[in-house]
Amino acid sequence: MKLKIKKGQKVKVISGSHKGMTGEVLDIDKTNLKIKVSGVAIKTHFSKEDGLQKKEAYIDYSKVAAVK
Repeated sequence: MKLKIKKGQKVKVISGSHKGMTGEVLDIDKTNLKIKVSGVAIKTHFSKEDGLQKKEAYIDYSKVAAVK
């Protein structure tokens, strides 16, 4: 399936708890149709080496729209 949104493109979240936020696409998972957007869906992750880290989580591809 060909996706209309590319890595590095600016997008806006159009539905969900992060509605109205904008950011740049960091990563795309084409098999599960999920994307990572900078500054959206920040989750806390713990590792023994680095401690607590804040990372972007994947959100569904259908919840975003391209911004011109």
